[in-house]
Amino acid sequence: MNNNKIIQLSRCAIAVGAVLLSGQSFAQQAQDGDDVERIAITGSHIKRTDLEGPSPVTIISRDDIDKSGFDNLQQLLERLPAAGSGTFSTRGNSQDSTANGAAAVSLRGFGADATLVLINGRRVASSPFAEGIVNSFVDINSIPMAAIERIDILKDGASAIYGSDAVAGVVNIILRKDFTGTDVTAGFGGTTGPNYDEKTFSTVWGTGDDKSNATLILDYFSNSQIDNYELGRFGTSNQAPYGGQDLRSSRGYPGRFVVDGVVTIDPGCPVDQRAGATCVYDYGPSSIAVPEAERMGAILSMNRDVNDSVELFAEIAAQHNTSAAGGAATPLDEGAGLTVPGTHPNNPFGQDVEISRYRTVDAGNRRWDITSDTLRVLAGLRGNINNWDWETAVQKGRSASSQTGDKSQGWVRTDFLQQEINAGRYNPFGGVQNPQSVIDAITTSLVRRGKSHMTSADARISGELFDVSHGAVSLAAGVEYRKEDATDIPDDQFQRGLIFGTESVSAAASRSQKAAYVEISVPLLENLEMQLAERYDHYSDFGGTANPKVAFHFTPTDEWSLRASWSQGFRAPSLAQVGLGPSQESQFFVDTFRCPTPDASNPACASTDYTIVFAGNPNLEAEESESWNIGAIWQVTEDLDFSLDIWSITQDNKIDEVPFGDVYAAECGNQNSTICVRRAPLPGQTLGELDRINNTFFNVSSQEADGIDLSSHYKMDLEGLGKLKFNLEYTYLNNFEKDGQDYTGEYRYPQHRWTGTADWTLNDWGAATVLSYIGEFEDTPDIDFDGTLDFEENESRKVKAQVLVDVQGYYNLNEKTKITIGINNLFDEDPPFAIGDGDGDLYGYVTSMYNPRGQYIYGKVNYKF
Repeated sequence: MNNNKIIQLSRCAIAVGAVLLSGQSFAQQAQDGDDVERIAITGSHIKRTDLEGPSPVTIISRDDIDKSGFDNLQQLLERLPAAGSGTFSTRGNSQDSTANGAAAVSLRGFGADATLVLINGRRVASSPFAEGIVNSFVDINSIPMAAIERIDILKDGASAIYGSDAVAGVVNIILRKDFTGTDVTAGFGGTTGPNYDEKTFSTVWGTGDDKSNATLILDYFSNSQIDNYELGRFGTSNQAPYGGQDLRSSRGYPGRFVVDGVVTIDPGCPVDQRAGATCVYDYGPSSIAVPEAERMGAILSMNRDVNDSVELFAEIAAQHNTSAAGGAATPLDEGAGLTVPGTHPNNPFGQDVEISRYRTVDAGNRRWDITSDTLRVLAGLRGNINNWDWETAVQKGRSASSQTGDKSQGWVRTDFLQQEINAGRYNPFGGVQNPQSVIDAITTSLVRRGKSHMTSADARISGELFDVSHGAVSLAAGVEYRKEDATDIPDDQFQRGLIFGTESVSAAASRSQKAAYVEISVPLLENLEMQLAERYDHYSDFGGTANPKVAFHFTPTDEWSLRASWSQGFRAPSLAQVGLGPSQESQFFVDTFRCPTPDASNPACASTDYTIVFAGNPNLEAEESESWNIGAIWQVTEDLDFSLDIWSITQDNKIDEVPFGDVYAAECGNQNSTICVRRAPLPGQTLGELDRINNTFFNVSSQEADGIDLSSHYKMDLEGLGKLKFNLEYTYLNNFEKDGQDYTGEYRYPQHRWTGTADWTLNDWGAATVLSYIGEFEDTPDIDFDGTLDFEENESRKVKAQVLVDVQGYYNLNEKTKITIGINNLFDEDPPFAIGDGDGDLYGYVTSMYNPRGQYIYGKVNYKF
């Protein structure tokens, strides 16, 4: 059956259900003995009596969170086998990162913008700083760990239920509520390698009676910093001694100059930094591996029974985060337009020269101080009328972030630097340390500010329409309204081109969205359920889209359960993609038009971080997706079960930049191109130094993936020696294609990922072991670093598989006090070596997948009263 027929059938069935709703009386009240509590599960608005539905959901409980040893939601979620490429954190944040201080999860490797993150089933404001310039996401660092009751991971397309962004699945954070008493937890941990520690403190307090409750959660987390220079071989950009690439920068200290039209190295360049006419610089030790951070959050949830059938509820959440980012000193090249007069007292050439490549190391490393504040206020009513549950709520959310750098943090203005050079006070030769008074004269302060707002309202109803021979037909329906805006404003000094060598982002956009949905559950047989859903969304800036879903749940025996689903989905263009102003990113590659054959004496042959400039595209359309899942659950015994799901996701019309390698090949052989902009050629040259590549975003890309998920649980009674539980979560990536290229088993796309846990308890004692596995994958997607991905034509080395072992033990000292001690990365495993991609992974490992901190030992004390 083709997709159009499926869509037509599903819409016809939903229409029939709507007619029946208008023509039939509501189902009679349940008979005595049938009054079983119904609950909402992630992936459906219809409340049900069982937790197993037609869609696969992985639940991370509060107990699972505690036994992981993580006090950071990002660290927990990146271990998910279903997580993939596009998951990112503060690790490796640099002065060029566009989402500094934030973190996100990417399910199935489709990107953080294709994974919908909800809190208690509702959307929250996105981060004002987009990742990768334009990819919007919810900053999971804004969700305090102590506030989480459980996390539902829906590994299925869910646009028919939740709307945009649920292409690869949903992460639904369920917060703690209806708590009574006081629960206090304090923890401290540190590494045995780099000087790194984490501190945590949380309090959960609640009070209430049978009519009302108020729960207050306070959470504090901080971690110290790991600088690259502490990591040895994982902290240098020259990975050649370890089998990698020498990616030291051509913007050196000392530098190089253009003298009489000839690129000439600074005479003072040390021998070990000479590469032809270039004096290279190792920026690695000056960068940050794990930035320091501090996070403070508070969440207050309240509910009050207005009468027997109506409840008032409200939530207020606030989070304040600070962090840092940074990299090496300001890199300068010909684009800065700096010259040194022949009259300069330190000029060894005795004539006017142009600064070709140089780095102001004496001004210090560039550093950002990052502050993020989020606020969310929700109020609503819910109740029951004639056995129908209803709920309505309004919500306002705000996220504000800022990046600041002061004069002591290495931010150099090129016009100030030129003035000091002209006056003969700044010496750019020989790699000397200039006086502090001169450094003060060339540095400046900067600020980048971003804000996003969201106002939403929703109303929903669910219940039983009527009875049929095999049970009751259930329905859920609702309407939603959302208004969003986002701005990202860089410092004016960036806009005027006075700050060099650092990426900047500019964006401003707003939109409103309306949606209506209906979902029907039909018992075709006593053991066969069909679910149909349809949702229509209309956006003020690009129009409307309708998305259906069809799902089945079949239980042929008490031991076996089968499920299947098919759905369409979409992702609206992010506000950053629509409203992007001139924004920059940098990428290492070789200018092969000026270096047709490798030649160490040719300065163009050095792998250099060139600038790519982007602008937004207001004509973008929504991305479209189609997904299906077929699964089976086998309850072998009461203590042993297995589940197996085969899944597939196809995403078309995906918004992406035209690959810069393609732009380079098409445009950069032309000196007069307005897309690939070059500087004037030096004498004897036909092509000048590459200044920038202009690019933008289009609906040009596609990606599709399929694989298998396996889950198993087993419980053992050791007859007087306690109880033992085993859990396994495994994901096999069978295929991942992007724009016709097969990424399966390639860089950042391992085929195998799993986590296994063993949990033992005996009276007041307990212990847990967690094994996390990431399979091998091929290294270096751009093997010759020329800007064009060539992994399908060339085979690289393999990045080895890694298994991390975490252990934990706890003891209940008494009814009120629990003591926990644990070790993450028990065997102090290093990240597996990787040559890298010439972009973010420059230090011998894949920063988005592996943590360089090493063995981490922690302790916690929990007290209840």
